[in-house]
Amino acid sequence: MAKMSGRYDAIHSGTPWFDQRGQPISAHGGGIIRVGDIYYLFGEAHRDMTNAFAGFNCYSSTDLVNWRFESVALPMQQSGPLGPETVGERPKVMRAPTTGDYVMFMHADGLDYRSQFVGYATAKVATGPYTFHGPLLFEGKPIKKWDMGTFQDKDGTGYILMHGGDIYRLAGDYRSVEAQVNKAMVHGFESPAMFRKGDTYYFLGSNLTGWERNDNYYFTAKSLDGPWIRKGFVAPKGSLTWNSQVTFVLPIKGERETVFMFMGDRWSYPRQASAATYVWQPLIVQGDRLSIPVYRDAWRIDVGAGKFRAGPVPGEIITSTDRRVSYTGSWQKSEIGGPIHQVALDRDASFSVTFTGTQASLYSVARPDGGYARVTLSDGHGVKLLSSTVDMYSKYPVSNVKFVTPRLPRGKYTFSASVVGEGWYWINKKGERSGSAGHAVSFDHLDVRK
Repeated sequence: MAKMSGRYDAIHSGTPWFDQRGQPISAHGGGIIRVGDIYYLFGEAHRDMTNAFAGFNCYSSTDLVNWRFESVALPMQQSGPLGPETVGERPKVMRAPTTGDYVMFMHADGLDYRSQFVGYATAKVATGPYTFHGPLLFEGKPIKKWDMGTFQDKDGTGYILMHGGDIYRLAGDYRSVEAQVNKAMVHGFESPAMFRKGDTYYFLGSNLTGWERNDNYYFTAKSLDGPWIRKGFVAPKGSLTWNSQVTFVLPIKGERETVFMFMGDRWSYPRQASAATYVWQPLIVQGDRLSIPVYRDAWRIDVGAGKFRAGPVPGEIITSTDRRVSYTGSWQKSEIGGPIHQVALDRDASFSVTFTGTQASLYSVARPDGGYARVTLSDGHGVKLLSSTVDMYSKYPVSNVKFVTPRLPRGKYTFSASVVGEGWYWINKKGERSGSAGHAVSFDHLDVRK
């Protein structure tokens, strides 16, 4: 298969992204720092069929749209708490004001999620390599909690955020904790993230539902030690935060304005490497209220101006009943979740569409019984340019984009998708199963840019 580098002109949510090598970007549970004009994204590397630690990746970008793989900033260690058959999650990097060192924080744990603590690693340059130093200590002891985040205030003071709402203030070198400035104020409140606008702090988190999505919510306060006031949901109730879980909020400060970008993960265990995607959306901040009122399949950001605008306008729509669509296996018409679309349950059932254009976006209806599809893009000579796994599960039926090709030289291409016969699931510590009720694959339409 030819490796096609990713080049995009918009931020796309809920779809695989490809880096300059033509490989899917793997940076979940991540965060972003800005160094000069370059943004660095750090996140979890993953392998399918296991949640064992595989390293933390680093990518760079100047536009937050196109990403270059830089390094495995912190690889799996030969032994110890980030060695083989361990868990490493939610890496966040900040630059220490007193030393200039880059300090990475993470949740380290055992595969059974019963040995959790906050760890840290350091590097002289943003891309690493980072040296792992073990647990971050407070009063001589590790902080034994799991989901964590970071926040750097305007004066450079760094903080560690923990599930439940604990906030710890770091020393100036970010290698130890000086004080606990806030104690947990609610049960759960996983995946903590924070940002500040003016004199108001916004503290975001999610409910405890394993890898399943839920309605994330937030608190506000005028001081980090509270009082924290619970405000409501980040996105419309029932949207399950547009099928994502918050990991970070990035302020994109331009010459005139600042956009606050919600960064979320759309998990897909056990195919976290090949099928999990990202939901990045502009946050609307008005006074002490914030929201993501509408879901944007694609949007554009001007990092210089600190402004966002709508994504590309729709092109030619090739519907599921168009004669250019070829089906194999058993497909049936369905109206669940919106427009009429085609659905297949049989393993290896497939469809293909030949089109002429410069970019194509696959729209499908994600459903409670949705599963994995294997998608490929081939050129006019039959050479495969891209291949990826797409997850078509959602707790509620909804039609949205599932795969977007990079920008292509104008020409003739064939897009195809087939039923894998599996769906995502998770079994928690109590033995309870969540996730898809099946492995259905659907086809709504293909949007082709000329």
